[in-house]
Amino acid sequence: MTERPLPEGTTAATGTTGTAAAAGAVDRPTAHAWAALGGPPELLERVTFHGPEDVLPSGLPVRRLARATVAVCSLAAAELASHRAGGSAPLAASVPAVRVDQGAVATAFVSERHLTVDGRAPVNFAPHSGFWRTADGWVRTHANYPHHRTRLLSALGLAADAGPEQLAEVLGRLPAELIQERAYAAGALAVAVVPVSSAVHPLVEHLEVGAAAGTAPVRPLGQAPVDRPAAGIRVLDLSRVIAGPVATRTLALLGADVLRVDSPRLPEADDAHADTGFGKRSTRLDLAEPADRAVFDGLLATADVVVSAYRPGSLDAHGLGPDALFARRPDLILAQLCAWGWTGPWAGRRGFDSLVQAGVGIAAHEAAPETGSGTGGRPGVLPAQALDHGTGYLVAAAVLRSLTDQRTRRPGGRHLRFSLAGTASWLLHGIEPETPRGGPSEPYDPARRLAEVDSPYGRLRHALPPIGYEGAPADWSRPPGRWGTDEPVWL
Repeated sequence: MTERPLPEGTTAATGTTGTAAAAGAVDRPTAHAWAALGGPPELLERVTFHGPEDVLPSGLPVRRLARATVAVCSLAAAELASHRAGGSAPLAASVPAVRVDQGAVATAFVSERHLTVDGRAPVNFAPHSGFWRTADGWVRTHANYPHHRTRLLSALGLAADAGPEQLAEVLGRLPAELIQERAYAAGALAVAVVPVSSAVHPLVEHLEVGAAAGTAPVRPLGQAPVDRPAAGIRVLDLSRVIAGPVATRTLALLGADVLRVDSPRLPEADDAHADTGFGKRSTRLDLAEPADRAVFDGLLATADVVVSAYRPGSLDAHGLGPDALFARRPDLILAQLCAWGWTGPWAGRRGFDSLVQAGVGIAAHEAAPETGSGTGGRPGVLPAQALDHGTGYLVAAAVLRSLTDQRTRRPGGRHLRFSLAGTASWLLHGIEPETPRGGPSEPYDPARRLAEVDSPYGRLRHALPPIGYEGAPADWSRPPGRWGTDEPVWL
């Protein structure tokens, strides 16, 4: 464990800070997200913020989104901690106070940029990933994984060893939408940069399963330490690349036994796993192989939570769609997340944070000013992959809330659905713009929110978790192990 540094402006004697929210004030984005998760409104009085204000600068209210998602996750953890301390529905006064450090939030939201491995900084975007001019605008590609790069180059008639210059030449001759659709047909990833979309997706969709008929009792949870409110909870992690792994990394921080399961046919990048594998274990199972499938079914039989970040319908062929899962386990908490939302023509498409930013208008909103030639400036990006990280904390919050809700209100399963597009539409249309504050902000020093630890990958420098409630853990109990090397068993 790493000792959590004191927030800037805080004294060890009093724990007070001059930047905490005014007494009785409720942050609107936090209240909106908490209501979407079904949280008791009276608990919002437990939340305050402190630390530097000038973080995650953007033309959009990214700071407000980021701190709200961490706040509701912290509050959900505090609510569960209160329940497991007393065994009944938590009262507001018994829930640990939540104090969110905006500097810790900003650092965690770019955790992949702060990661170093034996002093080496990972490359977060490969040379074939990024914005490219097209014949009529711009397109954003994602080719970090070798199979995505190969598919992209093949879709454009390029050799597998074609460099970025050759890619740029071909893209510059074609319309953006044509590139997008060719890539989609080939299983590659390219999205045209478009103006801000008016489409609105829900922030979260949730459905209770089996509770009305009383057919899905849930196992009781005993007492747990305040820093491990999810102790004893078994989480099957079926997710990759940032949002899902951030959610399960957070549940592991809070004591859950998280086992990530990947196909041996779909390798993971070591650096990506080194960033999001903290606190978890990782194994490989091929669900098409009978022996591995039997092992997976055994894990599922006693899991409390499944977090899935594969495209809608992609696990149905293995009998792991929501209906099939709840038929077997009506008490399960199933949290699903996707890129483009759960309805509409793009629901089944592949996507990453950077592509969703392009496809919903965030990249256009953040674009550079027009150039003297009259053509649009280069598309811009958010100061963090905020759709990924924000959705990850919302997923973890929803799981924690469901664990409490099952045991204090109604038993039964919970089906939770999130999308990067839903978080994007909240950012674009659901959060009021930042209001300039008078006076200087506290200085932001990310180094105070970083720690170092030895791991099988080497010496890691990593961002500390931003979860902030009285008694919250300061760091993960274990560093990431080598991807896919753990035994497929529960602890």
